[in-house]
Amino acid sequence: MDLEQFLQQQFLSNTLENYCWLIGFILFGLIFKKIISKYLSKILFKLLNRDPSINLIKFDDLLIKPIGFFILLVFIYLGSLNIIFPADLNFETKDFNLNILLNKGFTIIVIFSISKIALRFVDYFGIVFTNKANITESKMDDQLIPFIIELGKIAVYIILFFVLLSKVFDIDVTALAAGVGIGGIAIAMASKESLENLLGSFTIFFDKPFLVGDLVSTGNITGTVEKVGFRSTRIRTFDKSVVTVPNKNMISAELDNLGKRKVRRARFYIGLTYDTSIDQMKKVVNEIETLINDHPRTDQEGRVKFQEFGASSLDIMVLYYVNSTKWDDFIDVKEDINFKIMRIVNDNNCEFAFPSTTVYLQK
Repeated sequence: MDLEQFLQQQFLSNTLENYCWLIGFILFGLIFKKIISKYLSKILFKLLNRDPSINLIKFDDLLIKPIGFFILLVFIYLGSLNIIFPADLNFETKDFNLNILLNKGFTIIVIFSISKIALRFVDYFGIVFTNKANITESKMDDQLIPFIIELGKIAVYIILFFVLLSKVFDIDVTALAAGVGIGGIAIAMASKESLENLLGSFTIFFDKPFLVGDLVSTGNITGTVEKVGFRSTRIRTFDKSVVTVPNKNMISAELDNLGKRKVRRARFYIGLTYDTSIDQMKKVVNEIETLINDHPRTDQEGRVKFQEFGASSLDIMVLYYVNSTKWDDFIDVKEDINFKIMRIVNDNNCEFAFPSTTVYLQK
């Protein structure tokens, strides 16, 4: 038996030659998919890239794998063109058979591979716009770009959904889109909270109560805004944890934008013992007020006053403003002033009071 006769032998309704072509295309795709995808990625890089901060390596990291997988699917398809599905394996029912299942399954994989490439393009343009936003001084674009990236990904998923319905399930997408208009009210009622969060995100963008990077306080949460999404806002707290707050809460609850203020306030009380004389008290109050007003990191609106006769102390109110909104600057200045207050109290032969009780025993 020569080679020609050997290749023409049939197995499961196909010749060995057809199986060889299928295996050959698959092997060719596995071997050369990376080379071909790298070449296509290089062409796309030259056509699309206008950002000098993104080199070919970063671009390849985004696109080589999804393009390579799509190329492999193309070679599998080319190799299977001459393959006939065996009738013996086609467990056919009235509206379904195994051949249709395989075709639909392969179509789903191809559609998902294309959507993966589209999502990577969204990520690429997100990097480009983010780099441009980092150059500008405005914080608005820093907040808007993540929102646009999410919008682009949602658009890809919506298109993916309708393509699957059309190509895989043979549903008339045009009729479905018309029906969505009727069912939209029911969907909106069912997803009332999600719709409120979505509208809240638009309110945040247009009303601008805060921007990405601002220090905000809402409820019992205080931290720096990292991202504003469709549903929620992410806040990085001082504990370095990330708190996710629904957007409807961000616009309905009281919100203090600490990033808008120019100073940070420090207000506390110090207590001296009851054996402190009036002259000593006046001197301590005056020296602390002079310290605060003369400090290079505070303004001239500080207040130091003898305020209360406490249960076990004479209480002095200390209030001043630090000329910085940064937390690190605030705690550094506060520490420096606290040390100097301790020195003033000690230099005037006074003592800090602590909670105490005096008991008088009658004989």
